[in-house]
Amino acid sequence: KIEYAVYPDEDQLDSFLTGCLEEKHKRDHFTQLVGACLICVPDGMLKERLDPETLESLGLIKQAQQFNQKIVKIKTKLFYKQQKFNLLREENEGYAKLITELGQDLSGNLTSHLVLENIKSLIGCFNLDPNRVLDIILEVYECRWEQDEFFIPLIKSYMCEHQTLCHMLGFKFKFHQEPNGETPSSLYHIAAALLQHNLIALEDLYVHLLPLDSSIVEEHKREILEAKQIARKLTMVVVPSEKTEDKEKEKEKEEEKNEKPPDNQKLGLLEALLRIGDWQHAQSIMDQMPAFYATSHKAIAIALCQLLHLIVEPLYRRAAVPKGAKGGLMTPLRSKQAPRPAERFDDLSRDVFTMLCYLGPHLSHDPILFAKIVRLGKSFMKEFQSESRQDTKDRMDSLLSCFLSIADQVLLPSLSLMECNACMSEELWGFFKLFPYQHRYRLYGQWKNETYGNHPLLVKIKAQTVDRAKYIMKRLTKENVKPSGRQIGKLSHSNPTILFDYILSQIQWYDNLITPVVDSLKYLTSLNYDVLAYCIIEALANPEKEKMKHDDTTISSWLQSLASLCGAVFRKYPIELAGLLQYVTNQLKAGKSFDLLILKEVVQKMAGIEITDEMTVEQLEAMTGGEQLKAEGGYFGQIRNTKKSSQRLKDALLDHELALPLCLLMAQQRNGVVFSEGGEKHLKLVGKLYDQCHDTLVQFGGFLASNLSTEDYIKRVPSVDVLCNQFHTPHDAAFFLSRPMYAHQILSKYDELKKAEKGNRQQQKVHKYIAACEQIMAPVHEAVVSLHLPKVWDDLRPQFYATFWSLTMYDLAVPHNAYDREVNKLKMQIKAIDENTEMPLNKKKKEKERCTALQDKLQEEEKKQLEHVQRVLHRLKLEKDNWLLAKSTKNETITKFLQLCIFPRCVFSAIDAVYCARFVELVHQQKTPNFCTLLCYDRVFSDIIYTVASCTENESRRYGRFLCCMLETVTRWHSDRAIYEKECGNYPGFLTIFRASGFDGGNKADQLDYENFRHVVHKWHYKLTKASVHCLETGEYTHIRNILIVLTKILPWYPKVLNLGQALECRVHKICQEEKEKRPDLYALAMGYSGQLKGRKVHMVPENEFHQKEQPVRSATSGSLQNGPGNTGKPAVTAATASAGKAEEGAVEDSDKSKDKSQAAQKAASKNSTAANKVSSSNGSSTPNSKEKEDKEKTTKEKKEKKEKNPGSTPEAKAGGKDKQKEEKPTDSKEKTPKADKDKRKDDKKEEKSKIDGKTAEKEWSKERDVSNDSKTKEGSKVEKSAGAGSMKSLVPRSEGVESDRVFTAFHVFTVIHSGKLAISSVNRCI
Repeated sequence: KIEYAVYPDEDQLDSFLTGCLEEKHKRDHFTQLVGACLICVPDGMLKERLDPETLESLGLIKQAQQFNQKIVKIKTKLFYKQQKFNLLREENEGYAKLITELGQDLSGNLTSHLVLENIKSLIGCFNLDPNRVLDIILEVYECRWEQDEFFIPLIKSYMCEHQTLCHMLGFKFKFHQEPNGETPSSLYHIAAALLQHNLIALEDLYVHLLPLDSSIVEEHKREILEAKQIARKLTMVVVPSEKTEDKEKEKEKEEEKNEKPPDNQKLGLLEALLRIGDWQHAQSIMDQMPAFYATSHKAIAIALCQLLHLIVEPLYRRAAVPKGAKGGLMTPLRSKQAPRPAERFDDLSRDVFTMLCYLGPHLSHDPILFAKIVRLGKSFMKEFQSESRQDTKDRMDSLLSCFLSIADQVLLPSLSLMECNACMSEELWGFFKLFPYQHRYRLYGQWKNETYGNHPLLVKIKAQTVDRAKYIMKRLTKENVKPSGRQIGKLSHSNPTILFDYILSQIQWYDNLITPVVDSLKYLTSLNYDVLAYCIIEALANPEKEKMKHDDTTISSWLQSLASLCGAVFRKYPIELAGLLQYVTNQLKAGKSFDLLILKEVVQKMAGIEITDEMTVEQLEAMTGGEQLKAEGGYFGQIRNTKKSSQRLKDALLDHELALPLCLLMAQQRNGVVFSEGGEKHLKLVGKLYDQCHDTLVQFGGFLASNLSTEDYIKRVPSVDVLCNQFHTPHDAAFFLSRPMYAHQILSKYDELKKAEKGNRQQQKVHKYIAACEQIMAPVHEAVVSLHLPKVWDDLRPQFYATFWSLTMYDLAVPHNAYDREVNKLKMQIKAIDENTEMPLNKKKKEKERCTALQDKLQEEEKKQLEHVQRVLHRLKLEKDNWLLAKSTKNETITKFLQLCIFPRCVFSAIDAVYCARFVELVHQQKTPNFCTLLCYDRVFSDIIYTVASCTENESRRYGRFLCCMLETVTRWHSDRAIYEKECGNYPGFLTIFRASGFDGGNKADQLDYENFRHVVHKWHYKLTKASVHCLETGEYTHIRNILIVLTKILPWYPKVLNLGQALECRVHKICQEEKEKRPDLYALAMGYSGQLKGRKVHMVPENEFHQKEQPVRSATSGSLQNGPGNTGKPAVTAATASAGKAEEGAVEDSDKSKDKSQAAQKAASKNSTAANKVSSSNGSSTPNSKEKEDKEKTTKEKKEKKEKNPGSTPEAKAGGKDKQKEEKPTDSKEKTPKADKDKRKDDKKEEKSKIDGKTAEKEWSKERDVSNDSKTKEGSKVEKSAGAGSMKSLVPRSEGVESDRVFTAFHVFTVIHSGKLAISSVNRCI
């Protein structure tokens, strides 16, 4: 630095010297200056720069002339005189000795130092060219390339210029770049060895190698383009002749390529570097090339794999060798410059992961190394999962990320290039299964959607896989499942994502492929099954697919096909369910319920729990028994061998804590379907989604109840008040989820008490059972109080409410017929087995043992259920006196019972529909105080319009089944006087007069006699007909569909009266004609019902056979539906009955009228008596006087004469007109004047005439409602005032306030609003 800072530039110095020479005086000054500088300026530089004369004057040279002569001689020698070295051709003795010296045996004590001394002697003796000697040393080294330990030190000692050696090697590589030239591997080796020992620089040698980097990049782009063209050709549809020509051209091109592969010296050097372990220089060369270009050549890939073998060998031997495996030991590299072997997992991040990333998908060339890497990963994951210290785990997280990256970039792409290697697939699954499914699915997604586009070879493989998959799927049938399955298995081992993607696309179009595809998947590996689960989820979540059909009323067929495939595949094969269940959960969180179809199919197939509302009576009966009876007789298909699959489903739910969240989300989503999800959707679709959500909840809850242990269930399901108040679960769903928990807890407590006190007497067992119930249910009684307003509990005790919701049909009755039926089937099977001569004896024995064991199980189950039912009935008998307090009116008690108990549960499931009907019958049979059976049945049958209109399709079926069971009971009592007297004669539920004393009801009562009960039943049938005709006349899709479903369900017991049946038949026939072209589904329903109705005509009877039609003086009672249904709708009643009716009216008035009602409210109720007549309610009205009685008798006679003169022209008019008089005449208000009677008769004539003209019953009903609404009072206040009169305009009386309105579920309000049949004020109060 000092030298260059002090000394002047050469040009400046020359110009300065020239100036000094020109002037003498300046020259002297210059000489003095330079002489003074001799102290700091070297002599050599001055001799180099100054002219001889100056040097002579300074005394640096003796004579300038001699110095000039010497310079001339030296230049001549350097530039013009050629030195005569021995160039081998002139005299070869020295070179012969040199070659002999280099070629001698090196195994002894001969060292490179001794040989070097001899070489120097030969050079001096024979005047050998040193460069030529170096060239010969390289030639000999090339021939003896394995002797690195000798030649490398020799060359290092011999040479002094690195550039010279590099140029010599470059000339050697140039020589082999001639056309058809092939560079020997030995030359690559010595170049690599010299690079490794830093005797030459890579940059210097790289420029001598061919091809150029630009040529390599172009070649790589050309390969990608060719691969894409091949893929495009494979996906195109071509004529067979053209396809043959294309294949021939491709073969010719491939042959041309394979004839003479280009000699790539850069790749050859790279291979040599990898083989000697020089990773640094190899990595530098690979960085100059496109990604994976170098390793796409098999030799490079194998060399890199070999290097990786050597590095991972110590760690593999220590941590990853499986038990029983030996393996061959590998010799480590002798070079000190080679990468160090890995001893611990941390060492892998030094070089191994980097090498694997450069190797990429071409690890497929070495399956053994593939297995080693996978086993190392498996060993690491086990160590990672077992590590408890957090600091160590944090340090291992980076290694975990590296292993995930290797799996993504190396392992899975390499598997795609391995041809049908099932062992590697299973080995990889052993590693992958230690990851959570989220990591695995992320890897599969990358593999499927990105990996195949990054490599030319993978692009071709993808196209070939799709082409092969098309070939297989075109030929797949039920008959060739086995051979096709083998082909699918082979194809799936390497490229499962591409194969399954195509198979699923075909299934979405052709659902008949589901069965053969499922059967053909038995040859897959565990990894393939996991990939299949991911592909299914990805197909389900495809945002480009619409989950509704174009009409927006039905779910798309592709989604239904995938759901069916899910159920079948997950049941048959051991596939992890966590991902699919989490997907459904996430969809529910997002407010989307379409994918519940998947959960429904999975639970149905895997657990054998089938949800359908189309069950036969026998199946429904079987479903009320134990689990064994349900499995044998409760489902359409006998789904067997579900033990393992249901266990897998249960484990997946429990392990990932999805059981309760799924239940809660489904329960909440039912209302979300209507208000959130269904805003823009068609009403029909909203109903289907609601039903699907509800059915899946019932199915899923049933699965949890039957498969979870008591501890698991109790641990996961919170109490009912927490479910309702914190999780906002609807009450019916909350009790549905809690019910199995109560049953489990009671049985556990019962068993505990039995063990504590050993006693075999039945009475002791019953007392212990009751004690167990009290201990378990006491907290529940307290919990339910918070679910409703305090005034609700004025009539219903929490104990009664909890009892109703906690029991099931299993607790109330034993289905003996169903048990006998299944046992007889098994006996017949045993008999058939004995008679079968073709069956082998061992198989015959096994089948007989199976049937016998099943028979014993059923009989034991029946016995167990019988004992349980007896204990439950005894418990209910003791509890019944405290069920109903009846602090308010009987009407309000029944209202709350129907609203809070019966109606929500009867549409929950088919079994619950039966349970509700049987529970009402049971409460009646138990002679429960303050329970009016007549009032309850009357409220159920009187006006079903709103209930039917607010139901979904499946709810209609359940509601119809409930009505069917209720009608069955009523019909049984109606059919025989003896049965009626036995089951109803002395029961408090059939009291017609109550003497109120405080709040305990009356103890002296008159019973409704048998004939009056028959009149009441006829009135109920008429009411059902009226409601049915109204729904059919509306033209609304929901009304018509639902009423047809309900009518079909109650067909065994209704209609029984001929004229009512004819009225229905006439209207249904009209529906068939109107809807044939417009709405085919309604047409199909109507035609189905019409045919069944005609078949039931033989069981119908005329009205006079259904009940007596004699008509003496009519009773003056008000014919209340609520408190005196026996006196309503009767054409003829005896005088005694009339007087009894009077007493009944007074008693009802005393019992039901609130003491604090004002006189104004009574007047308002009187003014609105017409509305009360319309809905057949008299609660709160006063007893008619004698004048009114006479007026009513006159009116009755006139109506009778009018009816005889003008009979109805149609059966509907006959039924409507005749029974309308019977229903409405006795309910006239006491304040009506004779003039009003006259006006009423005119109105009646108009109504009768309108019926004859063909007007429907609903129009008449609407007209009467309009008359009743002439009062200027607002509808909201009118409803509240008339609620005391038991208004039935809605499903329940609206006087109950917000709590009463809870009977309108979210869907109900939505449906009624859209049907346009509910008053705005009522809607507001419902909301």
